[in-house]
Amino acid sequence: MRLRGEQVAGGCVQVVFSEAGQSRRAAASGVRGTEVAYGFHPGPYGIDMAPFAAAPETGLRIRFVIDAADPRVAQQRFDLYLFSEVAEVLTVEGLRAAVEAAVQEALAQGMLDLPPCTSLDEWNAFRAGLNQLLYTRFGITVEDCLPVDLGEQADYAAQLRARAQAPAPAAEPAGADPAASRASVTAQTTGATSTASAATGAAAAATATDAAATAAAKAPRRATLGAAALGAPLLAGQAADDAHALRRLFLELPVLSSGLRQVALPPGQALFLAHRSLLQRIALIALDVNTMPVLALAAPNQPLPAVQQQRRAHHSIEAARGLDQAWALLARLQLAANPLQFGAACGSTDPEPMLAALLDDADRIVSNLDHHLSQRRIASADARLEPSL
Repeated sequence: MRLRGEQVAGGCVQVVFSEAGQSRRAAASGVRGTEVAYGFHPGPYGIDMAPFAAAPETGLRIRFVIDAADPRVAQQRFDLYLFSEVAEVLTVEGLRAAVEAAVQEALAQGMLDLPPCTSLDEWNAFRAGLNQLLYTRFGITVEDCLPVDLGEQADYAAQLRARAQAPAPAAEPAGADPAASRASVTAQTTGATSTASAATGAAAAATATDAAATAAAKAPRRATLGAAALGAPLLAGQAADDAHALRRLFLELPVLSSGLRQVALPPGQALFLAHRSLLQRIALIALDVNTMPVLALAAPNQPLPAVQQQRRAHHSIEAARGLDQAWALLARLQLAANPLQFGAACGSTDPEPMLAALLDDADRIVSNLDHHLSQRRIASADARLEPSL
């Protein structure tokens, strides 16, 4: 939790962040006036999670601890997670939801593999990938992981009610821009996904604003309704989601780039060129994030229409989702580049084909990031785009 003058309890750790985002783990009395402090207990913790959203009865029981300070790195990964994604309080349930979302996304993207009737070798490969993913994404170390039956815990009736009560896409007004309308509908459906992956106090606030936005979206779009009454909650939720996504990109992209730079690839011109191109593109993307325009303005003193603000916020959320995929890819690259773990995790003795495929996948992820950030920058979907690398 974030500390506002409170003292950390015994056995807990205090993390202090400077105005520049640099962190240190300090004693209880080591906080200056302009710094932000968080306190947490290192664990151990136990959670139950469902790796497949379509099979809530199939679960994993994970026991983990938060890593101690590592003098070899400038910033601990869990410290970055706190500063980037936690506004006030991170609960065990919130972290469980974030871990579950990350594992489900990694399985959907092919970064992890957990086939049915898993053999011992396949389970060991999954465990190696899971351990590396959670360490790279959250800075936590998995002590134990066991398959469990969550059938008694799954509330199937509640899941069916949630599906039935999900709001239907609003009808498009006459003469509306189809691209903007599609972006509007997608932004409403992705708001809940972004808040679940954040798993923080800020995510809880975003969920409340998304609920207000959904209620407004379900109302008929008629000219008789006041634009201010209908659009104010929606714009507030969009601004919060947009700011949260851009904050994550601003803080995490340099650390992600540093991690990719440290991946020890085997010698080879093709891998070297692909790796160099990847690092150059991420550096340009980080520069693009640093100079991103304000959500509500198309130009100085020129407000942006609400539909275009919604489109911009949607692309920010999608860029943050691409960032999550990039963290999962980094975990997979680190595992494949480690000769001591590669054989057990990948079932092969030659890492080069796997690394080449992963770098090709990295090109896809970076291209998506570049696309969403370029769409976030422009004031209209019809605006002319300058070519980029």
